[in-house]
Amino acid sequence: MKDPNKVIVQLERISKTFRTRASFLKGDPKEIVALNRVSFEIRRGEIFGLVGESGSGKTTTGRLIVKLEEPDHGKLLLDGNDITKIKGKTLKDFRRKVQMIFQDPYQSLNPYLSVYDSVSEPLVVHNVGNSETRKDMVRQSLNSVGLAPPDEFFYRYPHQMSGGQRQRVAIARAMVLKPEFVVADEPTSMLDASLAIHIFNILSEMRKKLNVTFLFITHSLAAARYLCDRIAVIYKGEMVETGSAEDIIQNPQHPYTQALIKAHPRFRH
Repeated sequence: MKDPNKVIVQLERISKTFRTRASFLKGDPKEIVALNRVSFEIRRGEIFGLVGESGSGKTTTGRLIVKLEEPDHGKLLLDGNDITKIKGKTLKDFRRKVQMIFQDPYQSLNPYLSVYDSVSEPLVVHNVGNSETRKDMVRQSLNSVGLAPPDEFFYRYPHQMSGGQRQRVAIARAMVLKPEFVVADEPTSMLDASLAIHIFNILSEMRKKLNVTFLFITHSLAAARYLCDRIAVIYKGEMVETGSAEDIIQNPQHPYTQALIKAHPRFRH
């Protein structure tokens, strides 16, 4: 049995700088520090919230963890193993264990692929199952996100579905390989409040049933409080505060966290 208190993902002093391109109007290229020596750890089985405003570095953090970006400095660990510079088969094996749910499902889903082709694609890439068993795996994954009966969605395309349905397909695609760890990057920011609650409940159920660990990236402290066990607050590429969801909301220590709470009417006393 896996230790629920074991650290599954660890960031050690991660830094990332982006360089803008030079142009005739803007002059010389500039460096933008996205992350500055960021360190935190995520425990197995928890939903860990990373909260910050636009440009804070939270999405860059998620993309680094899933290996869509590479850090300039620092170290990334998964289950205690250094994954900072993995390549080849090791990277492919890693991608089976670690998945990402993106903010915009319309962009993350190929408009030319049916729901079945989109959700089954990771199974094909990783050579999991055969044509028949893959159908069952896709059915299970669609059922788990509330797209039922699943066969009715197999041959629909993204433009034939609502925003909430597209995001459910994106979640089903990310979960079909039964990953150990998932980065959910603002998965409800394009949905209304009632649909967002449904998505939160889906993620929470998956955490329980599949023992999957989530990094939930959001600009909303209210969303993080609803869904997350612990919260880290990021500001201008630096971690400013980490603690249990309730502690962060009830007793914020950093002025930036305090400002986020004051800006949200629900948290005012």
